[in-house]
Amino acid sequence: MPENVAAEPDLQLLRGWIGREERVSDVITPELVRRFNATLNLDVDTLKVGEPAPLLIHLCLAPTVAATAILGPDGHPPRGDFVPPVPLPRRMWAGGELTFNNSLRVGDRVERLSRIADIALKEGRSGRLCFVTVEHNIVVGGKPALTEIQNIVYRGQGDPAGKTETASVAKPGAYSRRIAVNTPLLFRYSALMFNGHRIHYDRPYAMETEGYPGLVVHGPLQATLLVHFAAELKDGVPPRRFAFRSVAPLFDDADFALHAAEDGKNLRLWTAREGGPVAMQATACWL
Repeated sequence: MPENVAAEPDLQLLRGWIGREERVSDVITPELVRRFNATLNLDVDTLKVGEPAPLLIHLCLAPTVAATAILGPDGHPPRGDFVPPVPLPRRMWAGGELTFNNSLRVGDRVERLSRIADIALKEGRSGRLCFVTVEHNIVVGGKPALTEIQNIVYRGQGDPAGKTETASVAKPGAYSRRIAVNTPLLFRYSALMFNGHRIHYDRPYAMETEGYPGLVVHGPLQATLLVHFAAELKDGVPPRRFAFRSVAPLFDDADFALHAAEDGKNLRLWTAREGGPVAMQATACWL
């Protein structure tokens, strides 16, 4: 994106993108599964063609491919084709909701039909925010496998840390698991998603240009860890629905934990660093 991207968003112009569609396809190869599992410290060697693929591996399929020469200063591809040309410089994954219909399997050719569902402007603590809602329908062999609602937020420079210092310290869950954060984990996950966003792997850029205290832990990575934790707590049974929302950022300057608590037959889940606020909150439902 251009260096001078800072204009006031034109809602009427942006809403012209509502209804725009994109259709792509990709294959869940055994090698992708091996790399995914190795990145998340899952079992590397057990999954073979025809077996259920790891939850949320679809986020690593059919990424946007743009020549390195046209990437913006932040590492993102240009906007204005499928993604609306929001003139606010910072882009974050705000949350999402997934409904699982059938398991994706190793070897599946997956088709994804994406549609811009809504675009809205709001006023936040750090200034104007633009929310873009994208609907994804994931299909295998003409049959629906899962649907996903993805919420992306764009904002100005503002306060990169979101002023979380006054937020309440997160309480521990009935179940917890510590996650060690390091640069290889963040770099590998970026590589799986073909995600060039520099805040996740370029420390000088993240700290000196964006003003963060360290590298930023991906929202989708947190969501992936939480949904796997949820399935594990239910004897390996994946949820029927999974919704998550980013509340505060996590950085690589401290490890964090996955937390879960029973909510009837479902689970409430969240991430938090020790002594810090809830970073991502989620709900996993089996009904």
